[in-house]
Amino acid sequence: MATRSATAPLAIRRAAPQDAAAICAVVRDSITTLCGADHHGDPVVLASWLANKTPENVARWIANPDNAVFVAVDAGAVVAAACITRGGEILLNYVAPAARFRGASKALMQALEEVARLQGNARCTLDSTATARDFYRALGYAGTGEPCRKLGVGCTPMVKSL
Repeated sequence: MATRSATAPLAIRRAAPQDAAAICAVVRDSITTLCGADHHGDPVVLASWLANKTPENVARWIANPDNAVFVAVDAGAVVAAACITRGGEILLNYVAPAARFRGASKALMQALEEVARLQGNARCTLDSTATARDFYRALGYAGTGEPCRKLGVGCTPMVKSL
């Protein structure tokens, strides 16, 4: 039986309603496992951050016509997910720990930015965690404004001209 290479390309596609539970699991695992620099293992902060990460909410995000939700898929399994609004605000970009450093987040960002361009946006905005800040800087995003807090987590507002 052939095994899939750890560097095999991932498929990027629009999320479907049936992806909601898998997306939710990836997002929750990513936050819990990879974002320790942001929640510092604090159960109160972690609970606040995870509170709206439910399959039902993810299904609503997918169904919202003002959102474009994408997934990265490996061997039929969702391994990363991202969402952008019609106005060019990136609301989420998370990768499963096992798929980290395979290009999923970068490929998803390219898909989100392309949607933003096609919708006539001249820029994309996002609020970055400490964990992701260097990643976004490497993609051309720059800080714009004072740090903020969302769901108990510190973040940096960032922008990129398209």
